[in-house]
Amino acid sequence: MRMTNLLTRIKDMVVADLNEAMAQQEQKNPISLLNQYLRQSEQETEKVGKLVERQVQLKEAFTKEYNEAAELAEKRKYQADIALKAGETELYQFTLAEHQQYSERAERLRSSLEQINEQVDLLNRKYHEMQQKLKDMHIRRMELMGRENVTRANIKMNKLLDANSVDHRSYSKFKEIETYLDGLEQNINNSYYRNTIDERISRLEREMAEQENKLTLSKDKQD
Repeated sequence: MRMTNLLTRIKDMVVADLNEAMAQQEQKNPISLLNQYLRQSEQETEKVGKLVERQVQLKEAFTKEYNEAAELAEKRKYQADIALKAGETELYQFTLAEHQQYSERAERLRSSLEQINEQVDLLNRKYHEMQQKLKDMHIRRMELMGRENVTRANIKMNKLLDANSVDHRSYSKFKEIETYLDGLEQNINNSYYRNTIDERISRLEREMAEQENKLTLSKDKQD
């Protein structure tokens, strides 16, 4: 009794540990757990498909046996009528007995065949439902994978762009690049002004001289 209680407690502890491990695994990687469940479902669906195939083959075998029994029963009935008309009593009794035997066999096979037809129809419906459910689960997995990818991408982007994130390296790298580009732009502008200052001053002097000449000519015309 004590040994039984001990084994029961050990079993309960193992089951509890397994359940906790599976719960932790599901929290860590639900897609992995879903993939495992899908593989198991695919295996079960494949097994059912083989059972359906075997039942269809059995239906074909029963159909063949039924057709043969029905044909022989009809044949023996015809032969019994011929023997009766010919007055062959012994042959008539033999063919009549055979007709009865094949008729009973055909009736038994017909009843079994009806049951098998119902079973095949039911199995086909169930198999089709399993295939559709499996298809739905595959679609669901793709949807979850898409959501997981978006979530992971958002987390990475938020870490990359958030200046207050624990990991400042990526953000600091962006700031370094921005500072470098600002300095490079400033240097290019300074270099441009430095190289074109003489030309720009000369142009300004020409424009100012032309403006003064226009004013002088305008005054002379008024005088």
